[in-house]
Amino acid sequence: MEAKETTPEKDQQAHESENVINHTENNDNDLKDDKSSETEDLTESKTSDDLPEVEEESTMEEAEEVNFEEVELEGKNREELVDLLEETVKIQDITKIKQKVASIKMAFLKENKAIKDAKLKEFVESGGKEEDFDTQPDEHEEKFKLLFDIYKQNKSKYNAELEELKTKNLELKKQVLEDLKELINSEETLKKTYDEFKVLQDRWKEIGLIPQNEINNLWQSYHFLVEMFFDKVKINKELRDLDLKKNLEAKIKLCEKTEELLLETSIIKSFKELQKYHDQWKEIGPVPLDMKDEIWDRFKAATDKINERRREYYSNIHETQKNNLESKTALCEKAEELAAVELKTVSDWQEYTDKMNELMEVWRGVGPAPKKHNDEIWSRFKGTLNSFFENKKEFFNKLKEQQLNNYNLKLDLCAQAEAMKDSEEWQKTTNDLIRLQKEWKTIGPVPKKYSDKIWKRFRAACDDFFNRKAAFFSNQHEREEENLKAKRELIQKIKDFEFGSDKQENLQLFKDFQREWMDIGHVPIKEKDRIHKEFRKVLDEKMETLKINEAEINAMNYKARFENLKDTRDSRNMLFKERNFLTNKINKLKDDIILWENNMGFLASSKNADLLKVEFEKKIKKAKNDLLILEAKLKVLNNTQLD
Repeated sequence: MEAKETTPEKDQQAHESENVINHTENNDNDLKDDKSSETEDLTESKTSDDLPEVEEESTMEEAEEVNFEEVELEGKNREELVDLLEETVKIQDITKIKQKVASIKMAFLKENKAIKDAKLKEFVESGGKEEDFDTQPDEHEEKFKLLFDIYKQNKSKYNAELEELKTKNLELKKQVLEDLKELINSEETLKKTYDEFKVLQDRWKEIGLIPQNEINNLWQSYHFLVEMFFDKVKINKELRDLDLKKNLEAKIKLCEKTEELLLETSIIKSFKELQKYHDQWKEIGPVPLDMKDEIWDRFKAATDKINERRREYYSNIHETQKNNLESKTALCEKAEELAAVELKTVSDWQEYTDKMNELMEVWRGVGPAPKKHNDEIWSRFKGTLNSFFENKKEFFNKLKEQQLNNYNLKLDLCAQAEAMKDSEEWQKTTNDLIRLQKEWKTIGPVPKKYSDKIWKRFRAACDDFFNRKAAFFSNQHEREEENLKAKRELIQKIKDFEFGSDKQENLQLFKDFQREWMDIGHVPIKEKDRIHKEFRKVLDEKMETLKINEAEINAMNYKARFENLKDTRDSRNMLFKERNFLTNKINKLKDDIILWENNMGFLASSKNADLLKVEFEKKIKKAKNDLLILEAKLKVLNNTQLD
């Protein structure tokens, strides 16, 4: 809001209201009676023809900050207010639009502040910093400023023209004083002299405002010359009585108008009208002596009641603002109490955010505090809110970082579970998956958009393995006994087998025996080690006899496997399937490597993150080595197919 504005008219009216000039006496005794009321200060009025007390104009201007009347602005948005201002500033008469412009400005600033506050709140709650909020004016603010600058230019021009007019009026009033001096020294007849005097009086009244610093001296000079005129011309009793009667009628009308102001609902409007009536009262002049006290008491009584209404009005405003200050202080204390609580969960922060927002809504409905405290109490409340939401933002930033770290950890668990899901090492893999499941529970939540998807991925890998395990062990006992019998028969077969002298043929036979052993499957756990040692012992004895080592068997293993396929009926199909198998494994490894490398990029710099990075690097290195082996196998497979 702009500072209170005091126009030259207000300054002069407030000053002139301190003086009363009586100028229609026609005898020495009457003049002496009336002289006591000539220059009494309004706030010190004692005589019956002085003006009643009128409060200072500056207080009235203060009221204009509180209540603007006669401008219907309720419910208008910023665009409508700008349009109204654009129409208003086209009016050149500043005195007619000054109050309306002030009202429009107040309404626009209030509406604009509400919009800015709402946008700032939304910006802060969405994670932005208050200092980063865009405060640049929008199109409505720009247009409002442009129109208001036009009004200020017109007002400045009006004030300059008014000062120029006052200077001219000063010269005109000085000329009236010179004409009065000449009239006093004139030898003309009484009738002609009095008529000329009345003309000069009318001229004096019509001239208008003059510079403030000339008012007192000019009024004193005018009053002195008027008295000199009456002393000289000795207006006759009838003319004087007629003038007094006319003055009485005029003052009775002013009393009636003043009393009607008591029915006016607007305190500001009634006070401004009272100022005008006081200006008119002092211009009217004396009334008959027998009515002087009565008419004065009537006018003063109405004035006192209006002043009392006004004092009560501002007293109520000050009392309301005092209560508002107490309410806002309580809101500050409550906000500080909420902000001091240590919040550790998302639900806690949401609950306390709702409480803070409720306090803000209550604050908006309280109304202003006394002006000297208003900024201070707002800064206190706003500072508490800013501190609370800054802490909230910091909490959620840390939470997001932790959830992203949890996501990367769970991605790794998914990859481990998927790598195990096809395993037939039932006990070891079961223990490993249970370990992964326990670790999963300790990690904590991930970002909401990934939560369901990553859990389903992990659950699917675990379920795949345990379903296979359940199916396998449903008839495990019978199958293991059959396998044990088959392996005993194979051991006996190797013992009885007669090998030839062809080393390559013998190598192939050993490989076939090993494959047959592996194809048989599991045996009862209590027989596992014994039967396996027996099998190795038989092989070792045969290889020692034939001078063959295990390294030679392994060397030909992979290549021989696919060379033998050429003689099979479905060799092309088997080679195709094996190629697809290797290709899929290669692609899977490549995808895993890319995923793990991307995950490393998401990890923030911290102790836990650095440890996790080391683990990822180990996994990536191993995967790349496995990738080279698989690609080499694929190359062998392609060459075998071409042969």
